Amino acid sequence: MTSVESFNSDIRTPAPQDNIYKDECCFSFDFPESKDGLFVCLHTFLGFGKEFVKLYHSVTGLKLFLNIKRIKKPIEPTDDDSMQSPTGKKPKRLAIGLEGGFTPDKECFVCEDVHTIVILPDFNEMSLEDATQIFPSLEESVQTILSRESASKADTIAWDGEVRAVSQYALNLEQHNGVKIPPTGLKCADCDLTTNLWLNLTDGTVLCGRRYFDGTGGNNHGLEHFQKTRYPLAVKLGTITPSGADVHSYKEDTMVEDPKLSEHLCHFGINMMQMEKTEQTMTEMEIELNEKVGNEWDIIQESGKKLKILSGPGLTGIQNMGNTCYMNSSLQVLYSMAEFEERYSSRDRCWRLFQKHLENLSIPKVRSNPARSKLPADLRHRIQDMVGDFTLQMCKVGYALEEHQESTGQIPRPRALKRIIGRGHSEFSSNRQQDAHEFILHLFSLMEQNQHASGVTNPSDAMKFIVEDRLECQQSGKVKYSTRPEYALSLEVNPEDAINPDALREYEKLKEANKRDVSVQLGQVVRAQIPFTNCLNRWLSDELIQGFWSTATKVKGVAKKRYRFSSFPEYLVIHLKKFTADENWIPRKLDVSMMMPEEMDLSEFRGTGIQKNETVLPEGDPPKSEPEVQIKEEDVVLMGQMGFNSDECRQALIATQNSGIESAMNWLFEKRSTGFAPGISSGVTETQGYEADEESVTQLMAMGFTRPQSVKALSETSGSLERSVDWLFSHPDDPGMTSTSDDDNVQGGDASNTEITPTAPTDGCGKYEMFAFISHMGTSTMCGHYVCHIKKSNRWVIYNDEKVAESVDPPKDLGYIYFYKRVAA
Repeated sequence: MTSVESFNSDIRTPAPQDNIYKDECCFSFDFPESKDGLFVCLHTFLGFGKEFVKLYHSVTGLKLFLNIKRIKKPIEPTDDDSMQSPTGKKPKRLAIGLEGGFTPDKECFVCEDVHTIVILPDFNEMSLEDATQIFPSLEESVQTILSRESASKADTIAWDGEVRAVSQYALNLEQHNGVKIPPTGLKCADCDLTTNLWLNLTDGTVLCGRRYFDGTGGNNHGLEHFQKTRYPLAVKLGTITPSGADVHSYKEDTMVEDPKLSEHLCHFGINMMQMEKTEQTMTEMEIELNEKVGNEWDIIQESGKKLKILSGPGLTGIQNMGNTCYMNSSLQVLYSMAEFEERYSSRDRCWRLFQKHLENLSIPKVRSNPARSKLPADLRHRIQDMVGDFTLQMCKVGYALEEHQESTGQIPRPRALKRIIGRGHSEFSSNRQQDAHEFILHLFSLMEQNQHASGVTNPSDAMKFIVEDRLECQQSGKVKYSTRPEYALSLEVNPEDAINPDALREYEKLKEANKRDVSVQLGQVVRAQIPFTNCLNRWLSDELIQGFWSTATKVKGVAKKRYRFSSFPEYLVIHLKKFTADENWIPRKLDVSMMMPEEMDLSEFRGTGIQKNETVLPEGDPPKSEPEVQIKEEDVVLMGQMGFNSDECRQALIATQNSGIESAMNWLFEKRSTGFAPGISSGVTETQGYEADEESVTQLMAMGFTRPQSVKALSETSGSLERSVDWLFSHPDDPGMTSTSDDDNVQGGDASNTEITPTAPTDGCGKYEMFAFISHMGTSTMCGHYVCHIKKSNRWVIYNDEKVAESVDPPKDLGYIYFYKRVAA
């Protein structure tokens, strides 16, 4: 039998700087709630499910583990529990994972934790009391582990839908007509409604609110007043309390915060500190509508239909951790592709990767360290590198989705993957809703970085294709050909291409009649029906470029530009530019019905390259003329209030020659619609003498970059962490851009000494068949919900976060991103 001394060498007590992984297995989504609980190593404080603790023991020889089992005991509901909050009460706020908000669980539980000591390899179990009698140093270690916060808490995502931005009109709001608003007897100035009343904070007019889709609410008189006067802010009477009120900005078309609300109300004789709530807030009304009808999203989610729930390999849902549906839908589609499955879901590859990471911890099987010794700093750093590895977290998700281990009933919640993907990115590191198209492109850029580091196959290459750009000078007739790689075909959507204009006009008349008389029924929503071919033809058609400086004529003139496919990918991703901006620069989604083909043949649109009868434009650059653009900082501030970061604002103003906010905003929206992430070069090109912020260097190194790479990137971007990440991804061929953080050197090869060349995109015939699409519900990318439909085994399957079911009526006309697979010619 092994001596007590040898066991004591396995026991450490966590120091304050040590992370404790006691909430989730490092390689799977086993939790304390799983059947066998979680096994926490008393030497490294890493946690594993039963399947992987065996692997961990075989590699490291460590034997002592704290087993944490969390037993859930349901509480009998006392009220309507269709949607419970974390406190067991009906939700009172639009939030996930916060007090008073929604919780993903459908039931309420009390949890009881059971703690035992387990000795491997035979899983011998003993109580804590008995174990501490044998191993005196064990008690302090266990107590510290149980009392400390888990490392995974850093990845916990909470979403608060009630966090509102401060209105850009609040601080300098003009107020006219010092009318006094009486405390009772109020009604709309334009009709007889006495509820849902809004006070315009500029002129004091009291008007009714908007009409809701079900005919309730107001008569839109508040909105009509804004359209006439352009007075931006209104407060909902009946929601005013000493702590605040519902304030709506018509110009920004959203609920906002007014820091000077008390002062603005006092102008009209309203003492905010004496007011009491008498009506539902907008949040309470939205929650009530969600609970009643699921609002207008029913079509895409196939609500009301009897859907057959599915489960098994490739049919596993992903938890929504608060506004992560964009990530969940994107991952489900990507993992359904054979290339992604082979790279990130293959059982053999995942196991080799997991084992390699454990071997890289370099824990000797024969240990002589005395009890209570601290975790060495180098081992702590190796552990952090392992749990923060991008490829490991991708494999962890892929392994779970394919259900390679016996189902534990636990739904994957990839918190660590989201943190790693979002690290250093201002948007994807936040808990806000994001654009699925931008997320996919960002994910592909991370994959490219990992490919550069190790030289392994990049599954996103299966979606890469080459676009041929043909430029023809209209004065000289000479041409220039160039190519560029793309991951998605982004197409403009123009409502003017609708083939049902008569039906649309009739529906608009019906809506106008409904505004005058709520008894007029709107019936089925009529959307603009737009053929896919119209969108494609717009991309294929010639575009005239004014002010083109010709290297042939040496003067400015007109050029004609044309796009064609230089190659066809294995998977063609089609992104429809449904998001635009209205006259107030508020993002809007076009509510259209797309006539998407099940199959298509794009072969005729393959580029030809330079032809024998064409003459190439000579090389050359236009003469330098305009001086450096001087940016107005007040324009940067104003644009920043609309949600853009300062770097984006400055680059947009420079790109548009400082011609005004409107031009700069147009440029930004156009760039964002193509997935381009603007950034500005600082002009710093030398790293010699540059002292980088160590915290920023550490964060970049945790993403897989080397220290020289991290320092170089920070020096190039004046220390900006977000721009450093963009710089690293956009300069893969810069000297020193090699890394050994990737996984696939499991055979012992040294990737850092491998010469990396960019991989050529796959090419073949241009015939495709639709196999998946991602749909978005809501008015803009800043809000709403994503689901995806994937064709598997000749049936369509809907993935709605945790729920996976056989689709009855897949809404192929309401998709946002479509995925096509090449078929045999």
